[in-house]
Amino acid sequence: MASLTPLDLAALLCSRVCHDVISPVGAIVNGLEVLDGEQDEEMRAVAMELIKKSAISASARLQFCRLAFGAAGSFGASIDTGDAEKVARDIFASDRTVLEWTAARRLASRNSVKLLLNLCLIAAGSIHRGGVITVDLSDGEDVMTMRVEAKGANAKLSHSAADILTSAFPAEPIDGHSIQLYFTTLLARECQATLNVSSAQDTVTLTASQPAAPAETR
Repeated sequence: MASLTPLDLAALLCSRVCHDVISPVGAIVNGLEVLDGEQDEEMRAVAMELIKKSAISASARLQFCRLAFGAAGSFGASIDTGDAEKVARDIFASDRTVLEWTAARRLASRNSVKLLLNLCLIAAGSIHRGGVITVDLSDGEDVMTMRVEAKGANAKLSHSAADILTSAFPAEPIDGHSIQLYFTTLLARECQATLNVSSAQDTVTLTASQPAAPAETR
């Protein structure tokens, strides 16, 4: 596989997380500046609403990133997929994207949960005008398959994104724009999962099939 040094991987992932939270945090700062110098009650109410919405957004993004990129839980511990569903619903709550999470609740390995959430991010990135993301987990004989489908107007993965997800040696270098895609391939490798990407009219489907492990449903 293509590779990065540990320092470059850490730096690029940190940049990605910062990119996700800069916008709502910046909006909070702007709202506080308005409150600091504004006497009009109507404008102050608008500023407070901006601060409230931005704080909720920043919190949702941080919780999502903690589970999708960080070390949530103790090492080796299983994670409840219900927690993954919650952070996914929170991060998509204010977007034009509807999340349909049909996967049954279960305990899964931390890397499996990370892989599932990263597939959700990729799916969301393929429907720039909004749409519906459907998440499902299914069990076959000795195999667990994650399936994330994105439906929306002009749903499409870029050629470079598909290349990074399916090629051992991507044609383009990994940078801040593609680090999340590359991280997804690393997670798939750790989970011994096979990634597949397919596209149809207004639909992108991402699947990851991995050896099944004993799981506890809830």
